Amino acid sequence: MPLRLIFMGTPDFSVPTLLELVAHGHEIVAVYTRAPKPGGRRGLQLQPTPVEEAARKLGVPVLTPKTLKTQEALAEFSAFEADAAVVVAYGMILPQAILDAPKLGCYNLHASLLPCWRGAAPINRAIMAGDAESGVMVMKMDVGLDTGDVAMAERLAISDNMTAADLHDRLSRLGADLMVRAMAALDRGGLQLKKQSEEGVTYAAKIDKAEARIDWSRPARAVLRHIHGLSPFPGAWAELENARVKILRCELAKGAGEPGAVLDAQLTIACGEGAIRVLELQREGKGRMQAADFLRGVPLMPGAKFT
Repeated sequence: MPLRLIFMGTPDFSVPTLLELVAHGHEIVAVYTRAPKPGGRRGLQLQPTPVEEAARKLGVPVLTPKTLKTQEALAEFSAFEADAAVVVAYGMILPQAILDAPKLGCYNLHASLLPCWRGAAPINRAIMAGDAESGVMVMKMDVGLDTGDVAMAERLAISDNMTAADLHDRLSRLGADLMVRAMAALDRGGLQLKKQSEEGVTYAAKIDKAEARIDWSRPARAVLRHIHGLSPFPGAWAELENARVKILRCELAKGAGEPGAVLDAQLTIACGEGAIRVLELQREGKGRMQAADFLRGVPLMPGAKFT
């Protein structure tokens, strides 16, 4: 029998899970997401979240409460009489009363291998830290920050050429399949839970734009992982001739020199140890472009410097 589910999510990352649950026959009785925000060219038009857009196409009721901590919010949530709630990057804390409302509990899809990288930005932090792998986990939620018992997991290797966008997309698809399997096991009464280890706990703090400036004195691989971990948003940047340039994709390269110095006509830049070659970048006020296209308009010779 399909489960009666409340789905709670907000960004693009959440959408594949919603669609897969519907495709596998589960009844989505309501979708909770964040309220629309001003957007568009002039910032005046309210933009629904990707999850709201998907839910509207599915004909599922959409709710955008500002808080879940009131008796009214609890009564509305409970009235759906859901078997369980599925939470994927919702962006709002669920109080204990909400967690207790579905008879089988609330289950979160988290984009890390818990207890590593609990918190807001696990994808970015895993790349920036130089981790060899990441993954997704289905966790039964409690009131702690990603501290609940874990049910199922899938692992994924992180290569040096992966940006945060690349890893985001792969984990989103992997997580959708994992949550479908978890809900099937829950429906059968066979979902097994295991407490998280108390060792290896790390926290993925929200990305601060102040972190985005590139430190060329670091080794090349650390610079590459910093760049890729912040690509495409907020974008790691440096200054070239007093103009800000975001570097969005790069690769390790041979070469040595003063950190930040351009070493050749292919946009190889020296780091504290080794060098990187820029593959994709974005000038201030411009769209993203390939390095070759950038160099046709702004030819850089050895001796130029990124600061």
